[in-house]
Amino acid sequence: MAETATRKNAIVVLAACVLVNLAIQILYVWSLIRVELTNPEGYFQEAFWTSGQAALPFTLILVFFATGALIGGRLQDKFGPRWVAASGGLLVGTGLILSGVVSESPVGVALTFGVLTGIGIGFGYGSVLPAAQKWFHTTKRGLIAGIVLGGFALASVIYAPITEWLLRTVGISWTFIYLGIGVAIVAFIAAQFVKNPPEGYQPEEPKNIEGAAENKKLIDFDYKEMLKTRVFYLMFATFALVSSIGLMMIGNASNITNFIIGRYELEAPLIMGMAIGAFLVSFIAVINTAGRIAGGSLADRIGRINTLLIATALQMANMLLFAYVYKSIVFIIIGFALVGLCFGVFLTMFPAITGDQYGLKNYGFNYGIMYMAYGAGALLAPAVAPLLSGNRYLPDGTLNDAYSYTNVYLACAALMIVALGLIMWLNAELKKRNVMLDEMREAKEAPVG
Repeated sequence: MAETATRKNAIVVLAACVLVNLAIQILYVWSLIRVELTNPEGYFQEAFWTSGQAALPFTLILVFFATGALIGGRLQDKFGPRWVAASGGLLVGTGLILSGVVSESPVGVALTFGVLTGIGIGFGYGSVLPAAQKWFHTTKRGLIAGIVLGGFALASVIYAPITEWLLRTVGISWTFIYLGIGVAIVAFIAAQFVKNPPEGYQPEEPKNIEGAAENKKLIDFDYKEMLKTRVFYLMFATFALVSSIGLMMIGNASNITNFIIGRYELEAPLIMGMAIGAFLVSFIAVINTAGRIAGGSLADRIGRINTLLIATALQMANMLLFAYVYKSIVFIIIGFALVGLCFGVFLTMFPAITGDQYGLKNYGFNYGIMYMAYGAGALLAPAVAPLLSGNRYLPDGTLNDAYSYTNVYLACAALMIVALGLIMWLNAELKKRNVMLDEMREAKEAPVG
């Protein structure tokens, strides 16, 4: 049976995994819906949402996304990825449709969009990444992770203009419903092609294998063994830090840009004729996709830690530039390009390192646990900007001149310095652990669980 599994099968599975991720990733269209919900002259007029109410569904969807990835990863380890991915697509679609039904209720949308849809996204995400990794050689783990996760990022390019158009033509309720129907159909069909390779399958070995940075036989560890290692906790803390910064910046991209344009009375010829929110969501998504694929490919050549260090240092410098330099449309675009690029690299490195260190047999659940760091970052991110930037509006509704994101940027830069220290500590621990893994390979020992 293993002999019939060809490179063509691997490409089909990879394409299906990308399509599932592309279909279910509706996270960042919330920034467009949020603008309408909080607009006193918009859809709900007298019953418009407060900023706090509008922030809750996004916070919940990120937290339950991470929870769903943990559960979905465990289920796919036991039962295979196909129906877990299909169930995820149906849950996302159902959550969106129900959000349309209860769209005037902040609590209702928090439960349907935040909880139900979040779990569905996690199911899909937690099942397709392990499946795709198993079809390709170990030297391509970074690249494959980047491609699969790139589909997740690229979805916003498609959803942003569609969501913008739907909001203007059919309103918030039907926007949720139409998106839900589309997601459920596309994800369910694509999931039918997501499967693990047959037992005994050997991935095709690349021709330039000698030049690969990661080219060692994997040793499988279960979650109990993983949780006993210092490497896990260093990775978890670093992942949470870098995720919180990326999520905070991307989640506030439209607000930050509108604030800079208003504060410095800028004209915006580059995005004239387009809704700035839709433009930013799509633009960041394209760069984020490039960061995931390029970062994964680079890491396969120069190593995961080196790639992480480069991205972290670049993001730190970018935060300082946001604080003191970015005061024009061109600089805003450059700044958010770097945010998206680095965030893409971060989201590709941690699944790759998890596979390197703990193997692929239990990868779904192991990475599901690791991905809870993303959920921790999601809890931290929404609280950072409001606490550090002050109130945007005064009680009479006028713009507060004292309002500024400068403190936010400086706090983010400081957190990136902490992350750099954690990465260097992680590098030292990985060197020790890799010596142990090499000894196990030479002795042909299996880990004792």
